[in-house]
Amino acid sequence: MKLTEMPVFGNMQGIRVIGTGTSIAGPVACSLFAEQGADVIQIESTKAPDLVRSIGDIWSVEHRNNRTIALNIRSAEGDEILRKLLATSDILIEGSKGGTWDKWGLSDEALWLINPKLVIVHISGYGQTGDPEYVSRASYDPIGQAFSGFMVTQGEPAPRPPVIIKPYTCDYITAIFASWAASVALFNANRTGKGESVDVAQYEVMVRIQADYLTNGLNYGIQAPRMGIYGNDVVALPNVQICGDGNYVITAIGGVRNFRILERLLGLEGDPDFAEPHAVINKSHGPRAEKIVKAMTDFCMAHSAEEVNDILNEHQLPCSVIMTYEMMARNSHYEARGTFTSWYDPIKDRELKGVNTIPFFKNNPSRIFRGGPVYGADNDDILEELGYSAADIDAMYEKEVLKK
Repeated sequence: MKLTEMPVFGNMQGIRVIGTGTSIAGPVACSLFAEQGADVIQIESTKAPDLVRSIGDIWSVEHRNNRTIALNIRSAEGDEILRKLLATSDILIEGSKGGTWDKWGLSDEALWLINPKLVIVHISGYGQTGDPEYVSRASYDPIGQAFSGFMVTQGEPAPRPPVIIKPYTCDYITAIFASWAASVALFNANRTGKGESVDVAQYEVMVRIQADYLTNGLNYGIQAPRMGIYGNDVVALPNVQICGDGNYVITAIGGVRNFRILERLLGLEGDPDFAEPHAVINKSHGPRAEKIVKAMTDFCMAHSAEEVNDILNEHQLPCSVIMTYEMMARNSHYEARGTFTSWYDPIKDRELKGVNTIPFFKNNPSRIFRGGPVYGADNDDILEELGYSAADIDAMYEKEVLKK
């Protein structure tokens, strides 16, 4: 696809982003720009296509609106093409192990000689600086979850082991932080004419989202326990309840008002154990705790998950069915908001249904005009835009600088 053939829309129209990352984090960070109208060019290795291409529909989803070039950037010709692309770009998002681009002679300072305003975002497992043994390590989503201290708090209590939060939670959160950082840096680069380098370490992103779990650990020596279906390790009521139809609901009940309403619904109003106002009911509260757990269990088993959800929400008690994909597909709120949409998937030549562009913009809406492209699909168009002739391009295919 030629740049002139791309639709014009969104808040990022006129911005060019070069991506060289693989897997999820880097490509998603790039695609968030593409969904707002940026020209995103994903550079793939000529040694082998991104492994994600072989995993379900991930490529079509997470490379929406991208253009792609399969280019050997370590060859002399590939290095020249990369430099030409960066000279006309606003943002570079790369996803290699820490220090890789420095080793290639493509340090931040070298890239700013090509383009002084360039925003460079490095995404890696452990960052660009620190203990050299860590900086050079490979990392994927579960490694970031583990090293950050995030994973040890997830799952059922010991002796059950910690669990990975799926799918690709660390990658997606890293992508959001990376795209936010790139946007902030781009704003300043356009204001000052000076580029920026952003060092995004996956594990640090996961450290950042741990709230008081982390401060309790660092300041008071308190290791957050794994709590499974409970909101914390002291409350009596599990957050998750199985219902009579075999589906589940999750509740978040707290505060004097909410407990009064819940106890009335459960037939506990007037019971002397519940006479005193209370904002929480803990496991240590004896008969009160035992009675409300049994009453809530009986109530949920006497109703379907949808019925429990409707009854509690009618009384402004926070509750949701734990949705399956089938439930989501027929839910009225999903439909009314247009949470799902479909787009053309050129790899499998079909319409693919999935999540819409999120969030929604009122004045400059995002859009999807194609799914992730076929390997090397835009090689020729991109090189022609850089001034290369058909003969030049053919020669690069012969030398395996380019691949399809």
